[in-house]
Amino acid sequence: MKRLKKMDLFTVCNALIMTLVVLLSVYPLYYAVVNSLNDGTNTTNFGMVQLWPRQFSLDSWRMVVKDPAIPTALGITASRTVIVTVCQLIFTSMFAYAFSRPYLRFKKCYAALGFMSMYISGGIVATFLLLSKMGLYNTYWVYIIPSLFGGFYNVIIYTSNFRGIPDELFESAQLDGASEYRIFFSIVLPLSKAVIAALAVFTIVGVWNDYTTSLFYTSNTELQTLQYYIVKLVRSEAALEQIVKDNSSLSSEVFALLYGRNSSISARTLELAAMIIAAIPMIAIYPFAQKFFTKGVLVGSIKG
Repeated sequence: MKRLKKMDLFTVCNALIMTLVVLLSVYPLYYAVVNSLNDGTNTTNFGMVQLWPRQFSLDSWRMVVKDPAIPTALGITASRTVIVTVCQLIFTSMFAYAFSRPYLRFKKCYAALGFMSMYISGGIVATFLLLSKMGLYNTYWVYIIPSLFGGFYNVIIYTSNFRGIPDELFESAQLDGASEYRIFFSIVLPLSKAVIAALAVFTIVGVWNDYTTSLFYTSNTELQTLQYYIVKLVRSEAALEQIVKDNSSLSSEVFALLYGRNSSISARTLELAAMIIAAIPMIAIYPFAQKFFTKGVLVGSIKG
């Protein structure tokens, strides 16, 4: 009976803690959504809402969607995410497959170079000069070529998973005359779907949310990514709010110039609407990859 009570108490405490964690994780997103749907004038006059919109309005969302910079930025971000993710999964997994084979020569040398790349960076200035010399600065390819091979951490995860595949499968395939490419694509990859899916999610989120590449290596507004667009929007709105705070007489003129005399839009609601729109693709992708995600993290975990 005491054991049952202890288990019940543990279950209740565990449920309460997990509920609190879920609320702390979900509420910031909910907070952004409800405030982006609130009327801008109402937000400006009465502050941010906490639970639901006081005065429902879609004007901020319409303003973001109608921005001509959004389709271009979204296209660049989406195409970059797809290309980089596919290339990283292929190149990194192929390198990890070779690295997991016992007959690879100079393995320790490759491992040392890989670990050095994880902990030692060339720095922004050196990278900028290198990309400029390569002719990648201010081009679309600056988003692709430097990111093709991913990080050595992914190689470690792939290698740990590949080493768990029974050697008998490789020996049988070699006896049947299968080449290394045939073994890799027909045996190794199908047995590693969970790890591939997990790393694909990590890669997609990382590439989608990257804005530093646009910040450091492009100056053409037509090459800006969606996240960099949001960063510029946040900075411009912060500057606008400061101007309005310093001189309230400029408020109507500035807002009329920026928002086309639409008084139902504020700096904060516009900013939050852009953030939510940028987050929607990632929110939509995760449920489809969830069944692979947990398994992939466990299967591909580094063994001690």
